[in-house]
Amino acid sequence: MATGRYARARYQGADYWPGFVDALATLLLVIVFLLSVFMVAQFYLRSALTGRDEALIRLEDQIAELSTLLALERQTADDIRGELTALTATLASVTTQAQDSDAEVSRLSGIISGFEGGADLAAARTSDLEIQLSEERELSAEAAAQLALANQQIAALRLQMASLQEALEASEARDEANNAVIADLGRRLNAALAQRVQELARYRSEFFGRLREVLSGRDDIEIVGDRFVFQSEILFDSGSAELSPVGQIELQRFAGALSEVSATIPDDIDWVLRVDGHTDVRPINTAEFPSNWHLSAARAIAVVQFLESRGIAAEHLMAAGFGEFQPLETAGTASAFRRNRRIEFKLTER
Repeated sequence: MATGRYARARYQGADYWPGFVDALATLLLVIVFLLSVFMVAQFYLRSALTGRDEALIRLEDQIAELSTLLALERQTADDIRGELTALTATLASVTTQAQDSDAEVSRLSGIISGFEGGADLAAARTSDLEIQLSEERELSAEAAAQLALANQQIAALRLQMASLQEALEASEARDEANNAVIADLGRRLNAALAQRVQELARYRSEFFGRLREVLSGRDDIEIVGDRFVFQSEILFDSGSAELSPVGQIELQRFAGALSEVSATIPDDIDWVLRVDGHTDVRPINTAEFPSNWHLSAARAIAVVQFLESRGIAAEHLMAAGFGEFQPLETAGTASAFRRNRRIEFKLTER
């Protein structure tokens, strides 16, 4: 009977080591996984601060991912606690076996004292039991060491979880601060843009008023929306992009009014006078002007060059050719053709 108990004790002791190895391997994998998660979280937290709106969205996604990982790690910690409970039960079982071995030694000692004739056999059996007891005590000490290591690893996991929580809270605080800064910058930008628009509108109003005075009484010069419109016949001969003498006189008056208004516009207002050339729908195909686009662009450039020669800064001038594709009238009459052949001036922002 004692021999069978001894065999079962040795068999049970031999099965503990693989379980401990699996527990340690699992703990090591969890620690490596947590370190990887922590490094990935740090990378995403740093990169998320380099953007504005898009970066904030990515940061919210990362926070959600970290929250999920945190929940997973909490579940892993619960699993580790379950394994520690199993190890504690195993340690208690080993301790019980050690106590049983002590009782067996005591019983054998009584048998030895009662049966002097079997002293040698009893002594040999006692020696075997003492060796078994020593092995079981060593196994108990090893299990206690593993339990202490597991407790240390759980403490480290708790510290890492607390660090991740602090990082999440700090990230949320930075998000709120960034949102406040962005909102404030947006309000300031809108206010500055509104002020610039109002200032440019005031100077545009002065520009229109001054040109009305200079160009009053002309039927071939009209105002369409926010633009002054010159009929092409005032400035150019038919099919030509060279300013006529009469056109130069009219543009000279125009340039004088523009110089007076531009002198009052502050330097920090980035204004430009856009000169647009337009033709009617009848095609042109000459060596100099293969299309209406070429003719309209050449006329706009000729006007810009003339204004520049009269003292208007080149950085405040812009020429564009629209050909026949922006008509004021769509009828196929001579008056519609005449009205669509035009040069438009618009004071606007760059």
